[in-house]
Amino acid sequence: MKELIFFNIMPAWLIPISLISVIVTAADKVKAKRVSRRVPEATLMLLSVLGGSLAMLITMIIIRHKTKHPKFMVGIPVIIVLQIVAGCAIFALTP
Repeated sequence: MKELIFFNIMPAWLIPISLISVIVTAADKVKAKRVSRRVPEATLMLLSVLGGSLAMLITMIIIRHKTKHPKFMVGIPVIIVLQIVAGCAIFALTP
């Protein structure tokens, strides 16, 4: 059961949510430059919580988007740590 969750189900969720997170983050950067309607910060944080945190953090650093906002540059690494802890707990508790 553990192997099914971690090697089949997790990547099937994490890969698409990570791609969505990268696309939405990059789109927000483009919108910021064009001074058009932006992606709400709550949406970016939600995508991070749903599993796109690592991809979003890497994207933000590469394209230098929201890197001066502590909410993102502290919050997303905290989310990553919590996700790792939760993943380890699920792995340890799954029969």
